[in-house]
Amino acid sequence: MIILGIESSCDDTSAAVVIDGTAIQSNVISGQEEIHNCFGGVVPELASRSHLSAIQPVVEKALSDAKISLDDIDLIATTQGPGLSGSLLVGYSYAKSLSLVKKIPFVGVDHMAGHALAILLEEETPDFPFIALTASGGTSSIFLVKSSTDFELLGRTRDDAAGEAFDKVAKVLGLPYPGGPHIAAHAETGDEKSIKFPRAWLDKDGFDFSFSGLKTAVLNYHNKIVQKNGSITKEERADICASFQQAVIDVLVTKTINAARTHGISTVVLGGGVSSNRALRLAFSHECDKCKLQFFVPAAKLCTDNAAMIAVAGYHKYLRFGPGNLSDDVYSRSQLG
Repeated sequence: MIILGIESSCDDTSAAVVIDGTAIQSNVISGQEEIHNCFGGVVPELASRSHLSAIQPVVEKALSDAKISLDDIDLIATTQGPGLSGSLLVGYSYAKSLSLVKKIPFVGVDHMAGHALAILLEEETPDFPFIALTASGGTSSIFLVKSSTDFELLGRTRDDAAGEAFDKVAKVLGLPYPGGPHIAAHAETGDEKSIKFPRAWLDKDGFDFSFSGLKTAVLNYHNKIVQKNGSITKEERADICASFQQAVIDVLVTKTINAARTHGISTVVLGGGVSSNRALRLAFSHECDKCKLQFFVPAAKLCTDNAAMIAVAGYHKYLRFGPGNLSDDVYSRSQLG
């Protein structure tokens, strides 16, 4: 089966062609960093307008790269939610239009399912069930993934997601959007033990996250230095980045591994844009090895928002539940689990 995947949940317009949910033939991504950088974050109205301009050429490029046409497509899989409603509507409406005109079945996909199943596009794949952490700008969630279509939500962020916290801290420190890569780069020369930022553990045995307090602690620490000295040095910025990053990593790793232990699961899978962070990958690898857990994480290009992961999730959903309905609508909050 040849699947056309379409993703437009936030500020990346993406289209991909995937065969049988495993083989990527193309995966085209058009970003909007230059549009949103001066605002320090995504502006929903600008994002949706950019999707309108990009969706057609991105889909055409994905088909061209795969050396096929729409007539060869057997299924259209598109992100239905969660995300920015205006952005979602562009990709979702486009997919439904193609489905109606070309008489190709389509299926709406939960973005979180895409992140959790992106690992199935790699050569080495985990067996079910596994624990999946999906960490991105919009969410930080832990799922018990029982099969390719059966997800149990174990925990989610109560306020800022991990990626959102990275972006907001980057803005405080005067770093460009998106903040994650820039904070990671500065953290490499910093001392992660230099500043004791708080870790929000919440319920002792729970798996929910909270990063708003950490974000506020960084803001207050930064402001104290600026009030005292007028500005922060390069070394101080690096220490802030390293200490903040480590605080996020400690919570993500500990809660995910605790979830695996609690549910008797021997495999941990990492997904979402934050999982591109090298320090986070290394921390997970080290702790999983210490706890005798299998650890899987996709290549960085499959961690950020992309249509290939939507295609694989849509493929499995279609096989089990059949096509979606043209009357279906997008949703802003995940309905997974």
